[in-house]
Amino acid sequence: MRLSEIRTERLLLRRWRDSDRVPFAAMNADPEVMRYFPATLSRAESDQLIDRIEERFDQQGFGLWALELLESGQFIGFTGLNPMPDGVPGSGDQEVGWRLDRGAWHRGYATEAARAALDVGLTRLGLPVVWSMTAVLNLPSQAVMQRLGMTLHRYFDHPRIGVGHPLRPHVVYRSAGLTPPRPAR
Repeated sequence: MRLSEIRTERLLLRRWRDSDRVPFAAMNADPEVMRYFPATLSRAESDQLIDRIEERFDQQGFGLWALELLESGQFIGFTGLNPMPDGVPGSGDQEVGWRLDRGAWHRGYATEAARAALDVGLTRLGLPVVWSMTAVLNLPSQAVMQRLGMTLHRYFDHPRIGVGHPLRPHVVYRSAGLTPPRPAR
């Protein structure tokens, strides 16, 4: 199954374009956006990440979609499905993840886009479970996981983050079956 594009009420989840590279690199260089990651990324690292994401799309037909506002076409980050890394709970399964530019925070975009990606995983792809993980300190992302109807699975130390680093303690949530309906506004 090839899933190059998904639309929600306000968002377009799509394959990556060359025009995404500059705003993506700027987002990844923002210390506030990257505060729950061990380090910011350089332009070269951001470009390499896009290349890896696009390779995964070519291999499996889905992945981490670039995220843009339907109304303006503005790039605001990414959301999608990606394999859970080795050594963490859920390793080998898919995770729903997101990273949004600071200007897109507090507008419900992460939840809206992640709900669409989670739906793709559970209903269209028929995955039995989808995971999501973050640093224990990242309460905003945990709130998104909870709004998605995901349940806390466990706490663990991320094996790729050094002992004693404040971001090493992680939490993983899981979702099995259909996501709950969106609450009425």
